[in-house]
Amino acid sequence: MKQLLASLLCAACLASSTQAGGPIVVVEDPEPEVTERSPSSKGWLPWLVIPLFLCVVMCGPEDK
Repeated sequence: MKQLLASLLCAACLASSTQAGGPIVVVEDPEPEVTERSPSSKGWLPWLVIPLFLCVVMCGPEDK
């Protein structure tokens, strides 16, 4: 009787592990493409600096 119970227990343990997993699929993600972007302030800097410089020159302290 013990031998029958042991063999049933062994069969149950082996059956559950064989049906549990399924196939393992490994999906490799493509490598991200790294590109260098131009700086965003490239065109705005002259438009901001030139009026500021002109304002400093024109609105500066007056000699009396």
